[in-house]
Amino acid sequence: MLQLRILACLLLEEFLLGCGVGFANQAVPLFLSEIAPTRIRGGLNILFQLNVTIGILFAELVNYGTNKIKGGWGWRLSLGLAGIPALLLFFGAMIVVDTPNSLIERGHLDEGKAVLRKIRGTDNIEPEFLELVEASRIAKEVKHPFRNLLMRRNRPQLVISIALQIFQQLTGINAIMFYAPVLFNTLGFGGNASLYSAVVIGAVNVFSTLVSIYSVDKVGRRMLLLEAGIQMFFSQVVIAIILGIKLKDHSASLAHGYGILVVVMICTFVSAFAWSWGPLGWLIPSETFPLETRSAGQSVTVCVNLLFTFVIAQAFLSMLCHMKYGIFLFFSGWVVIMSFFVLFLLPETKNVPIEEMTERVWKRHWFWKRYMDEDEFVEAGVELEKKEQINGSEAASKL
Repeated sequence: MLQLRILACLLLEEFLLGCGVGFANQAVPLFLSEIAPTRIRGGLNILFQLNVTIGILFAELVNYGTNKIKGGWGWRLSLGLAGIPALLLFFGAMIVVDTPNSLIERGHLDEGKAVLRKIRGTDNIEPEFLELVEASRIAKEVKHPFRNLLMRRNRPQLVISIALQIFQQLTGINAIMFYAPVLFNTLGFGGNASLYSAVVIGAVNVFSTLVSIYSVDKVGRRMLLLEAGIQMFFSQVVIAIILGIKLKDHSASLAHGYGILVVVMICTFVSAFAWSWGPLGWLIPSETFPLETRSAGQSVTVCVNLLFTFVIAQAFLSMLCHMKYGIFLFFSGWVVIMSFFVLFLLPETKNVPIEEMTERVWKRHWFWKRYMDEDEFVEAGVELEKKEQINGSEAASKL
């Protein structure tokens, strides 16, 4: 009976934790994209991912330390310490201001203008303020944002956001991060050494995210994603070759030199992911949706991301047991596919204001512009139909 109560408490804790993570992933990238100046929007938004990687590193360090505590208290302490960042997030949310977009959309024009003046540090905010007011006016006309997401003009943003979340998980990063201790133990490093190796990966993750913060607004989103695709493909193929040649079914572990090489290649893979698909998978959706569908679009983005995180996490161990070294070839194949997707279908959004994405990005893209052109024709037809209805009602009233 006691065990059932403990299990119920753990399940409730996981449910509430999942809700909190979902809410944070929904709100934080949008908040950062809406308050950031255009020229540094990418780097400022990636601070979210940087704090995620720092949290992962601290979690690995806590797990490494609590693993040595005897008497069954180690895992309890590890879970309990997770409440500290949650409290920091709660109290931090109490002191931050709403974004100008949110305030204007809710009718608080003066307050929104004051916040915009404060975060920009200048009184010359009238053009940007008028753009936000116009975007808010258009957004208020949308009564069903989720239904509006399926409209033709929003299809490019929706497709790209969903694809980025699926591809982000199919790089294999969460499989490696979740099961790094298991993976390194399989490679023969032992229990403590595997936790130590996981801490090393966490540190690589943090420092590589700093590279993304520095470079994303200089070289652009596409360049980081394409370079990382080459680096991730190379590292995974090397890992697959080493494991395929040296690790036989009857072998308990790799030779020491080969094991170190595998760890180096995994760190190479993690570094590539940390300055590309990790942060940009959240940045690009948060800056491409128009205001009227931004919250709904980000909700779909988070939902798809967490769904595929769950699927890959559940499937990885079984895939590793059955496919062995082939698991890395599986993920490297997906890296090739997603790199071609970026090359041909993902437009560059560097230094483009959010309110101007449609005119400067989507209507100029070789493939996605066809959705914008036809949508304009449809909108013109709707406006004509409304005018005809108005004229007809005026004529009827005169009669």
